Amino acid sequence: MCGIVGYIGQEEAAPILLDGLRRLEYRGYDSAGLAIFDPKDGLRVVKSKGRIQALADLTQDGTALKGTMGLGHTRWATHGAPSDLNSHPHMSEDGTFAVVHNGIIENYMEIKEFLQSEGIHFASDTDTEVVAQLMEYYYEGNVLDTVVKVLNRIQGAYALGIVCADCPDRIIAARKDSPLILGCGSGFHLLASDVTAIIKHTREVCYLDDGEIAELTADSFWVYDAYLRPVEKERHHVDWEISAAEKGGYEHFMAKEIIEQPKAFRDTVFPRLQEGRVVLDDLQLTPAYLAAMDKIYIIACGSSYHVGVAAKYTLEKLLRKPVEVTLASEFRYCDPIVTEHTLALVISQSGETIDTLAAMREAKALGARVLAVVNVVGSTIAREADDVLYTWAGPEIAVATTKAYSTQLALVYLIGLYCAERLHTLLPEEYAAIVAELKEIPQKLEQILSNREDIQFFASIYFNHPSIFFIGRNIDYAVGLEGSLKLKEISYIHSEAYAAGELKHGTISLIEPGTLVVALAGCGKLFEKTVSNVVEVKSRGADILGLTTVSRAEELAKTVDHTISVPDTHPLLLPTLEVVPMQLFAYYVALHRGCDIDKPRNLAKSVTVE
Repeated sequence: MCGIVGYIGQEEAAPILLDGLRRLEYRGYDSAGLAIFDPKDGLRVVKSKGRIQALADLTQDGTALKGTMGLGHTRWATHGAPSDLNSHPHMSEDGTFAVVHNGIIENYMEIKEFLQSEGIHFASDTDTEVVAQLMEYYYEGNVLDTVVKVLNRIQGAYALGIVCADCPDRIIAARKDSPLILGCGSGFHLLASDVTAIIKHTREVCYLDDGEIAELTADSFWVYDAYLRPVEKERHHVDWEISAAEKGGYEHFMAKEIIEQPKAFRDTVFPRLQEGRVVLDDLQLTPAYLAAMDKIYIIACGSSYHVGVAAKYTLEKLLRKPVEVTLASEFRYCDPIVTEHTLALVISQSGETIDTLAAMREAKALGARVLAVVNVVGSTIAREADDVLYTWAGPEIAVATTKAYSTQLALVYLIGLYCAERLHTLLPEEYAAIVAELKEIPQKLEQILSNREDIQFFASIYFNHPSIFFIGRNIDYAVGLEGSLKLKEISYIHSEAYAAGELKHGTISLIEPGTLVVALAGCGKLFEKTVSNVVEVKSRGADILGLTTVSRAEELAKTVDHTISVPDTHPLLLPTLEVVPMQLFAYYVALHRGCDIDKPRNLAKSVTVE
């Protein structure tokens, strides 16, 4: 959530910053602003509630703001309602400093009351403004020294961009628990909360670590620790194409990313299959460690948590080890039982999810070994984990995840096979069968996508339903959780997923004539039981949209109103195929309802505050 862009160089800054902010729109925001140093007028700040286009209109696409150094920001309201005044950047009372901030200053009220007692007046309701006012309060001519004093005073999470009217040749940045990236160019440098904002201008980046401070000029940059001691930073090359973060002719990024799933799955899996075996060179889980492993804790949020629910069924089947799936936001507060023999499997698309990061650190502190599954190279979770596997899905722009979910599942399969081989818990012929079927998944995904017009038709029938329920058993239940989340995220229809066996324990009271129930019945060993549950809700007047495999479609059609079928595959791999029709159904329902699909209300792509 929220987006930061900074530029210092030879070109006019405002148009570059606006372009960067547009590339960060997917993160979610409700206002935007710019701070530009004008050689004639000093620091100028323009900001506006609403979309970036409103800011562009105010500044004539940036041409009305002259200057080659500045900051841009998109805000998602936490402290103070969305408004022009609460938008970033925030200025100190005397106009010396302008500040942009992602995160939350937890002790802002205490600091605000102190500064007010010192006669300083505040213009906004935000926590961020205390940083700008503290900068003014402590400033005695040295900006870096002032930043250190401010950072020692504030508590919470932050990614900060700071400019000073007295030092128009530099930008200062600092981070703690919120991502910041430095972009390196010839005669310019950039600052951003996400590489998508700056990839148009440079592929050479550095990732700031927690507690670090950066100083950027047009020609150079320096990074310091909390004591202003120099820190050597490694440069990373971003190797994906700009077009990967653009729509490429699709109406929405979500549609593009759904269609990209066969390629994303192939890119994630195929390089790691060699001569019929799973080869994970980056994974250092020895047979001895795996044999002594007492539990796998899967820690994640949102869709990644749903990957974890599916992974529990998969990994317990393959490894015969207990697997517990925990929401990252609850992990720290449930007094988890973790030992040095516990493996914490941490799943995050961005690698910056604040709850997941905090839970990972807690697991490490308790002695667990951490294996991270992330999509973003160089992200905080990737750097702090003991082992990391990248999904190689490419940039995912739509807020509602699709290809990241599929590639996370893909890595779960690879991890399971890798460990099962070392634990000798899987017969060689079944191991070979799963590997062979993995190679067929991209083709089967393409087959599902080629028949998406059927799903679009079903969406046109059901898009006006006020409430939709998903039912399924075992792995089908796990996929139902994700299908329900996708629907509610982008269509705003109330939706819930239930284990089908729980219907008689209260849920069935919600079923009335005309209620839509999406019944997932791909799990072969539980097919008859799920059909029995379908009959139960059908007898109470529900409309049933069924999902199953091709081999069982005819049988399911006898008890449902409409049927969606996916190709048959190994039972453990079913979620990868089943989730795609659920994504498409959510997309087309939202399309029929006229929703802002890529930027659903109140949601952000990367959740970096608790």
